[in-house]
Amino acid sequence: MNHRLELKNVSKSFGEVQALTKINFHLGRNEIVGLLGDNGAGKSTLIKIMTGYHQPSSGEILFNGKNIANLTVSKARQLGVETVYQERALAELQTLWRNIFLGRELKNQWGLLDVNRMKQETYRLMNQSMGFTSSAVNPNSHVGSFSGGERQGVAIVRALYFDAEIIILDEPTMGLSLKETAKLVNFVRGIKEAGKSAIFIDHNVIHVYNVADRIVVIDRGSIAGEFLTKDITLDTLMEKMIRVAESGKLE
Repeated sequence: MNHRLELKNVSKSFGEVQALTKINFHLGRNEIVGLLGDNGAGKSTLIKIMTGYHQPSSGEILFNGKNIANLTVSKARQLGVETVYQERALAELQTLWRNIFLGRELKNQWGLLDVNRMKQETYRLMNQSMGFTSSAVNPNSHVGSFSGGERQGVAIVRALYFDAEIIILDEPTMGLSLKETAKLVNFVRGIKEAGKSAIFIDHNVIHVYNVADRIVVIDRGSIAGEFLTKDITLDTLMEKMIRVAESGKLE
């Protein structure tokens, strides 16, 4: 069965520095994979290769079983890859509906902005996907008034609305309170419910464990191990992560 995304023997070097070494990674359909590793482990470089920002020095990238040569940012987006960054790239001074459709505005038959339809769609998304039930929040609300978890939710819903097949969450819990993190985890579960796939990058094992189907551990530019969450307890996983940080090995 074809995976949504697969990396085969992918390596990346920057001059003398070997950032990634023979990475084999896959993301299945309707699967959430947690990507764990300390700062400097290679997570960012790996994501930049998946999203077309960097070209691998060697190895193959496959989408739905097809080999993609010279992956670019625009090509990755056409293939359905969307990234939700920890900075929550939203325009804080703009309204919710403008943020949802930023750069991809809906137009009417005369080529003019269809503001009413964008507001209606935003209202539908708020209630069905984002779980905003408060009457204080509406399509005209300014995103600057939203909490961190709500902003992450907006970014996830925007990606789903524009038919993302793979949503990459880059340290999405950074700076969030416990309550906000719980809300974010629900948004991430919504990705799976929508039949899509996600890569959840974090250095906090607990957040990832609670939502991922599979955990992939990266250390010093290599895959140190992978586990199905149903087959490993959180305590055992945390012990293994400490071992990796100390020695670079799982055992």
